[in-house]
Amino acid sequence: MRWPPWSSPSPSPPPPSPSNNNTPFARQRQRLADLWTTKADVLLPTLILTSSTLALIYGYRNYVRRIPDVTAISPNFFRRRSIFGKVTSVGDGDGFRLFHTPGGRLLGWGWFPGRKVPETRAELKEKTLHIRIAGVDAPEAAHFGKKAQPHSAEALAWLKDYLLDHRVRAYIYRRDQYGRVVASVKVRKGLRMKDVGLEMLEAGIATVYEAKVGAEFGKLEEVYRLAEWRAQKEKKGIWARSKTQFVSPYEYKKALREAGEKAVDGVSKI
Repeated sequence: MRWPPWSSPSPSPPPPSPSNNNTPFARQRQRLADLWTTKADVLLPTLILTSSTLALIYGYRNYVRRIPDVTAISPNFFRRRSIFGKVTSVGDGDGFRLFHTPGGRLLGWGWFPGRKVPETRAELKEKTLHIRIAGVDAPEAAHFGKKAQPHSAEALAWLKDYLLDHRVRAYIYRRDQYGRVVASVKVRKGLRMKDVGLEMLEAGIATVYEAKVGAEFGKLEEVYRLAEWRAQKEKKGIWARSKTQFVSPYEYKKALREAGEKAVDGVSKI
């Protein structure tokens, strides 16, 4: 019985429409949907695994892998990356040897087993990077039978005291003709990071690099020249010599090259 009596009868539900799931088009669409679902289940994990593997390889090659020598530096590192490590020896007034310790103490160098910097010369052989400090030129030490330039011993002693056994960061620019890496170098002194080239100029134990070809300053050329001017004005280090006695490292090396060329010419004419 309807209630209220004056209401109209309830509409009957519509008859079920004939199913279209059995048409050829519907079956093809279902097969494609099932195929896509299957491929997605396979492709997504594969994509995640491949991306993760490539990211790990990139991270290892760029941030974890130790660079044993200059020849192992990837070309795309230059002017883009820095190298962190411990100074193991200082050979002259503007160059030293660096043992690369990627990640420093954070990645276990100095405390984790197998992550110790070698100490003996034999252990360090062919495992260090030869760094040439960018933008500065220190007096030439005696080598290849050539006489040492005045103040070269003082420059060497200063750099040894300042860098030897310290951890430094080298911002690398390029390889030079002697197989060294030209780099701006920073070292922590107290709470501050100091630019080594700038400190050398302020101490008066080096000049600004004068050669017109191959000079690298890392955007600090004006700062370097100002520091050199102050040291010269205050007659620090190499600038204590009179103008008649003073010969810059660049002029000294140039004179040696010219003398060598003349000697070779003289021999060839005999």
